[in-house]
Amino acid sequence: MIAVLSGLILRAVVVLTGTAVATFALLWHAPGDPALAIALARFGSQVPAEVVDEIRREAGLETGFWPAFQAWISPLLRGDFGQSSVTGRDVWPDLVTAMSYSFPLAILGLLVGLVISVPLAVIATRRPGGLLDRLAVALASMGTAIPQFWLALLLILLFAVHLGWLPAMGARTPTHAILPALALGLGVAASFTRILRSGILEARSQPFLPAIRRRGVAARRVERDHVAPHAAVPVITVFGLELAFLLEGIVVIEVIFARPGLGSFLVNAIFARDFPKVQAVVIVTAVIFVIINLVIDLLYRALDPRIGERNA
Repeated sequence: MIAVLSGLILRAVVVLTGTAVATFALLWHAPGDPALAIALARFGSQVPAEVVDEIRREAGLETGFWPAFQAWISPLLRGDFGQSSVTGRDVWPDLVTAMSYSFPLAILGLLVGLVISVPLAVIATRRPGGLLDRLAVALASMGTAIPQFWLALLLILLFAVHLGWLPAMGARTPTHAILPALALGLGVAASFTRILRSGILEARSQPFLPAIRRRGVAARRVERDHVAPHAAVPVITVFGLELAFLLEGIVVIEVIFARPGLGSFLVNAIFARDFPKVQAVVIVTAVIFVIINLVIDLLYRALDPRIGERNA
């Protein structure tokens, strides 16, 4: 077990290192003058050239790529995300405030997806090929094909503009989270329904199940002890990936619904070329993604020990 954990942690370190280097390189080589972008975001439209030069020296943009990267990564390894290039405030408190809006919304979207997909998949697999099964597959395929941003706009148009039932922008009350959660959750439900349906059908077709039933084992026990664990492996994969991708998709959703979360935090930082803020968002989401994948790998081995044997 120690060898397995060591290998997983080593892979996580490699992924995080590559993510840090790639993010810094993309920002460093982006078109335009980053010092000018920071100056415009800080002072407005009229910025003297000497002020731009001062900001360039202040941000370490004159030292070259690798010295600047080292100057950023060294404090980060000690848990210091640095100060904003625009406001001068510490990045971490502002990032925590943004995450306090985004993480609950991501969890709520995931719950919406589970509440819709699990009953739909179970009902669909009762009679494979029947009317309900075909309807569930059609709805899941439509949900997968519809872009998330377009679905969000449709929800705003229907429930906020035409019906006037729900607010479309802001995050002042719990009702402001309903439409963004639906926009996130419906996409999750589409993926979960397809994967869960396929997993259940595959688990029920296993050749050893008829022998178990002939022994007189109750159908509920067969579903619980044999079908459910077999069907859970692909579902766990999708569950973990969807939770990670929700944190990425939430950026677009929060911008559309004008929510003060990671979306507006990241977009404003990108436009202002605020390197510390952009890098902080990318690193935090990468850490979350790596942790989720680590937990998934451990759950695999708990559900199916043969996975650990094949990787040994």
